[in-house]
Amino acid sequence: MALRFTTAGESHGPGLTAVVEGLPAGLTLAPEDIDRDLARRQLGHGRGGRMKIEKDRAEVMSGLRHGRTLGSPVSLRVVNRDFANWEERMNPWPVDAEVAEVHLPRPGHADLAGVQKFGFTDVRNVLERASARETAARVAAGALAKVYLRAFGVEIRSHVIQIGSVKAPERDDLKVEDFEGVDDSPVRSLDEEASQAMVEEIDAARKANESLGGVYEVLAYGLVPGIGSHLSWDGRLDGRLAQAIMSIQAMKGVAIGDGFDVAGRVGSQAHDEIFWSEEHGFFRETNRAGGLEGGMTTGEPLIVRGAMKPLPTLTKPLRSVDLETKAPAAALRERTDSCTVPAAGVVGEAMVALVLGSAYHEKFGGDHIDDARAALNAYRERIGWKR
Repeated sequence: MALRFTTAGESHGPGLTAVVEGLPAGLTLAPEDIDRDLARRQLGHGRGGRMKIEKDRAEVMSGLRHGRTLGSPVSLRVVNRDFANWEERMNPWPVDAEVAEVHLPRPGHADLAGVQKFGFTDVRNVLERASARETAARVAAGALAKVYLRAFGVEIRSHVIQIGSVKAPERDDLKVEDFEGVDDSPVRSLDEEASQAMVEEIDAARKANESLGGVYEVLAYGLVPGIGSHLSWDGRLDGRLAQAIMSIQAMKGVAIGDGFDVAGRVGSQAHDEIFWSEEHGFFRETNRAGGLEGGMTTGEPLIVRGAMKPLPTLTKPLRSVDLETKAPAAALRERTDSCTVPAAGVVGEAMVALVLGSAYHEKFGGDHIDDARAALNAYRERIGWKR
């Protein structure tokens, strides 16, 4: 069985559910392995009032006994505390009260296309599932994938490199230990000056009734070469990662390594030359490819960037059309955030972990985690991998 996941739930419904299949038996888990990342998803300067209500924790419903996976599907539930304020509007069953429909689709959101596709008259039937609140379930699922990957020596980190017009200085020397204090930054930036400038940009946008997007970077350390495949289009790891990142709400771009920058370079400045030493085996001195060549990992750190657009729910709404009357109207105005790029980086970590976890499972299999580790060690010995 492949390692795969699915989520269910609406933004203001009773809660969110994630189901992860394919985790081997014998993997040790603790509540903080999941809850730590759920708390990190709620971080970041520019978040709105919803984060003051929710204190996300994951309740394990299946697949775990006494802190160890059983090999069966692991299901997780994250309660929406805000459901208490929306019980009439979002009750799964009919209610006696009259619930007003929402007829004002937002530009940049799933609202209009969703009601057209499914034949709804009420935008809320679309926006509740399309909401980025769903990413809490993804982060819970991704936390399980991180624990699985950690059993193979893989660690995943993220940081924000741009918010609005403010860009942090480029760095190509980042190690795992450099991320030790990244969550202490109000915008999850590794550069103190850029962090302060990003905060100021968010504050200015908020005062102007605007929202801001940006760019985050996810890095995976400790990967062995050859994860993924060149044999088929859907086996290429870069394609799978791109789809995973682009599936996150509000993402409009993805890059692997130097991404679009290499398009403007000559070939000698676009690729990573190969070296060999007795100590390290094969290695590169640069990592412009972002740890991927031919759809497979090279053994260098994997680098994935996601570009996020400004959120479409604005405190000063854009122009729209009333679905019922067809008259011009201001778009729906709901509680919203000014900027969620710091949180998006944590979601990006989860999606990268889920893709890598699936690829590792395909490569090394194993009903028990010890079987998978034995397969990894045999593979490392066969290719002479010394890191």
